Amino acid sequence: MSDTPGLSPYQKDLRERVLAAPRVDPPPPWRSVFQPYAAVGGLLGIGFGVDPRSGHDLVMVVSSTGHGLFDAVSGEKIARDRDPEDDIPEGPDLSCPGLGPLTRQRVHIAGLYGGGLHTTAHGGWSVDAVAPAWPHHRVLLSAEGGAPWRGLHGETWWHVFDATWSEFRAAGFSPSGRTLAVATSSDLSLWTRTGE
Repeated sequence: MSDTPGLSPYQKDLRERVLAAPRVDPPPPWRSVFQPYAAVGGLLGIGFGVDPRSGHDLVMVVSSTGHGLFDAVSGEKIARDRDPEDDIPEGPDLSCPGLGPLTRQRVHIAGLYGGGLHTTAHGGWSVDAVAPAWPHHRVLLSAEGGAPWRGLHGETWWHVFDATWSEFRAAGFSPSGRTLAVATSSDLSLWTRTGE
């Protein structure tokens, strides 16, 4: 690796460890919702809600071409608004009006304008977005306290996403912890775990 001024030997070792880790699929019980992702041009941010009928996590996508709502278990696009009244996240809570089954609520959005998603989920899961080769971001999923600085890649932590072709927007879990989402300026990747 090239010399990186300003980093301690420990930090340089950690950076090299993350850069050397190949991208892999998350382990069971996680499964990919899209193969490999849903294209969403001009994606600005994402947020979560719950379908009152099925109980499934829903992912609301805010883009330069409107808002969309996906079922996080099936991947089905269940609502679309090409010309929303509030087109970007606003206010101190960075929210937008919901659509479809979320019509009567506001959805907190994480992405280009700020905000964040949950970084931990029940069962000991955690997610980190790192940029060891900035501006390219990598998303790392960890189990039971594993992380790139402890444990082995493929056993306690997994490099599950590499944002090399688009700008990173957000990564994290739904409030239920059953969905892991990664959003870039051009696409949405989802993994779900059911039956836990």
